[in-house]
Amino acid sequence: MTTAPLASVLFVCVHNAGRSQMAAGFLRHLAGDRVEVRSAGSVPGDRVNPAAVEAMAEVGVDIADQKPKVLTTGAVQASDYVITMGCGDTCPVFPGKKYLDWALEDPAGQGVEAVRPIRDEIKALVEGLVSEIDAKRGT
Repeated sequence: MTTAPLASVLFVCVHNAGRSQMAAGFLRHLAGDRVEVRSAGSVPGDRVNPAAVEAMAEVGVDIADQKPKVLTTGAVQASDYVITMGCGDTCPVFPGKKYLDWALEDPAGQGVEAVRPIRDEIKALVEGLVSEIDAKRGT
């Protein structure tokens, strides 16, 4: 018997190549199938930032197979949480969704040394999100 996910989460950044991909990777890793995970970008890049892939691999989370995706209204409508990371006003707003804006440095064009502290900040934020989702369910 499969159970429905506790929540669905959409991570949005401009290029969907760094911050949102790292956040989605951590959420998949930490919550497993308890949470439905999406990520998208307002202006998606061509590929996930190699420094982000390397930084995540260092902590045992593989995002190498991910591809940047365009932000759609449908993805927002299908999500309980919409977490933005620098996309500004390009994210559509719908009633009944929980919107969070995580102010994170953009890792674009930076080496892995600069990406590591961003990765660690994202991990802490995702851990808090998982705790919030679990608490709403009462686990």
